[in-house]
Amino acid sequence: MRDLAPTIVRQRLVVEGTVTVPVTADAIVEYLKAIGGLADMRVLNEPVTHLSPLYGWAGWVHWETSGAHFYAWDAPDLFFSVDMYACKGFDPEVIVEHTRSFFGATDLVSHGF
Repeated sequence: MRDLAPTIVRQRLVVEGTVTVPVTADAIVEYLKAIGGLADMRVLNEPVTHLSPLYGWAGWVHWETSGAHFYAWDAPDLFFSVDMYACKGFDPEVIVEHTRSFFGATDLVSHGF
């Protein structure tokens, strides 16, 4: 993909995993706060969550340097997906390892770009 704004820093990280217990709203809020700290992001709005009866939990946090989305399913599988976007650099491995540990993920994949 051609970089249309090479003078603007943009970093993304997607982390997905499977778990053995459902992810709760409280866990989503705690997790989003933690990754913001680990990536040295300044929180503009505290994390919010929403439960969709069709699709499960969603959460979002707004940072001065962008934000992160979190999605969790109870069915058909216990699964979560995180999408971080930042306008400043961060260490993706720190986020990946924290995510694995925090949720006790049984399987985890990630992709940074």
